[in-house]
Order: sequence, then C-alpha cells, then structure tokens
Amino acid sequence: MDDLREKYLGLISDAADEATVEDLRVQALGKKGEISLKMRELGKMDPEERKTAGPALNALKEEVNSAIMARKTAFADAALEERLKTEWLDITLPSRPERRGTIHPISQVWEEVTAIFADMGFSVAEGPQIETDWYNFDALNIPGHHPARAEMDTFYMHRAEGDERPPHVLRTHTSPVQIRSMEKMGAPLRVICPGRVYRADYDQTHTPMFHQVEGLAVDTEISMANLKWCLEEFVKAFFEVDDVELRFRASHFPFTEPSAEVDIRCSWDKGQLKVGEGDDWLEILGSGMVHPKVLAAGGIDAEKYQGFAFGVGIDRIAMLKYGIPDLRAFFDSDLRWLRHYGFSSLDQPGLVGGLSR
Repeated sequence: MDDLREKYLGLISDAADEATVEDLRVQALGKKGEISLKMRELGKMDPEERKTAGPALNALKEEVNSAIMARKTAFADAALEERLKTEWLDITLPSRPERRGTIHPISQVWEEVTAIFADMGFSVAEGPQIETDWYNFDALNIPGHHPARAEMDTFYMHRAEGDERPPHVLRTHTSPVQIRSMEKMGAPLRVICPGRVYRADYDQTHTPMFHQVEGLAVDTEISMANLKWCLEEFVKAFFEVDDVELRFRASHFPFTEPSAEVDIRCSWDKGQLKVGEGDDWLEILGSGMVHPKVLAAGGIDAEKYQGFAFGVGIDRIAMLKYGIPDLRAFFDSDLRWLRHYGFSSLDQPGLVGGLSR
C-alpha cells in the first residue's frame, strides 16, 4: 500500500493536464484499477487481516481521490485565470447608447396624467383586474340586459357546472375601483383610477387589453361646472397648450346622469394634431354626474352628496399626443418602435419642468 500511495501521489503531482489526471483516476480507482482490485481481495482475507487491511485501503482510496480532485481544481482555476486575462470589462466605462432602455409611451402618459391630477388634489386608487359582475356591472347601474354584459364584449372567467359563486370577469373599465374607493374612504372623495382593462375587440384602434384612467370627485356641492373646469385644466396641461375649447355633447352612460361626451377643438396639419385651434372637433372622453344609484352602491348618502366622474383611454390620448398611428404597435415589443417613441428614463414628467421633453 505504501508503494501504491507513493506511486499515484507522485504521478498525480507531476500530471501535466486534466486529461492525464483523469487517466490516473481510472488506473487507480476505476473498476479494474489497482486500488479497486486490492479492495476486492478483502473478501479472501481472514477476519483478523481484514480488520487491518480494510481501514488502510479505505484511507488510501480517500487520499488518492482527494489528491485527484485537488489537482483537477488547480487545473480549472488556472484555466479560468487565463480566460479572465482575455475576457474583461471596465465597469467604469459609460453604457453603450444603443443598449439604453426607454420608457414605454403608455408608462409615460400614465405618469403624466397622474402628475396633472395630483396637482388638482386627486389621489390614485387601484383595484383588482378580475372583478365580480356586481362591482363591474350591477353596482354601476348596468342592467342585466345591457349589451356590455354579453360574452361577445366581455371576458368571463370559467365556472364549473353547479358553482353558485357570483360570475367573475376581466374588468371592462376601472369604474369598479370607484365603487371600492367609496366603500373604503367614504365622502368627500377625489380619486383617479388608472389601470388595465379588457374587452373582446381587436383592430387598428382597439385591442383586447388596453389602459384607462377614470376620475371621481364626491362632495356636497359638486356640479357640472366643476367637471368642466377640471377637464379643461387637464387637457391644457396634458397637451401643453395655453387655451383649449371643450364641447360637451349629451350622451348616455348607465352610471352617470346627466352624461356627456367631451370633444376638443383642434385642427390637423399634415397628419399632426393641433389642440386649441382650428375648425375640427375630436372626441376624447366620456363624463357626467354620478348616478344616485352608483353613490348608494358605494355606501354614499345620495341625498347629501353628489359627484362627477369621467373616463379617458390612456392609449388613445398617447396616440393623439405623440402621433402614434396604430394602437396594436403598443403591444408588439418592437425595439425599433420603442426606441423611436420611447422616453428617457431620466425625464420624469412634472408640471414645472414639463410633462414631455
């Protein structure tokens, strides 16, 4: 055993490469290796000899195996060291411009809208994207026969046969967040509710998932005049113009009464939108005074309080402001499109420094 120890430890120490070390492992510890054959001879020994030879052989096997592993590790460390000499990166160098990320237009407009309404005293409220049909429809005074509740327009979650729980849907608007906010905070109240919404539609100006922001203000003396001022200030700040003219057209929404579609005066010059001038009108949002049934569903005393609400598509106003022709491109993950329409991560929108730079 001493001869085997000296032999293999010497050969392992003198090995020139990892392949040689592996050959020595096979010669010593492989199925037909010298030490392995010695281990097999233990069965032929009498008990007294086995007590002495067994531990000695095991110790030899462990010693040779440890030497092999140590030698392989040394070769691996040396190879890594050589590789690191040729593969290095100076982390003090500036980042490469072509790899710099950009802020998506949806994220940018989301922040712009939030900054504008925060300046008017609105807080931001959020809610679940999977809602019960009560929050999504019933609490908003949308009757059971309303077309919006049809499966051709709304994504319903699967229910097992016999499941008696209320149906769940992918929310079709962020209005359920208004109900949840009234339940949680009561009145008076001023919140905006930005978020993803879902409807079964897909073309150049519609996608199954899009983004919306809704606003709600509830107090004892809220009127349409407050709504008009609020929307005028929003449009002027968002489109960064000094003056704007809004046109309110009578409409119908189940959750507001009276209801109004809101248009802005504008013009189109070579495909570019100019807000606040010209002879054209462009619809941008829907609004109205909150229906008393909706206030009651949110736990608000409709005899004492009233409020206004509005809703605008974030994707739509992003297209208008930044000249993006196709809504579907927002979700294509095309790096060329993102570099063209994206924003620097350091340009945070604000009313003082400017929303878009």
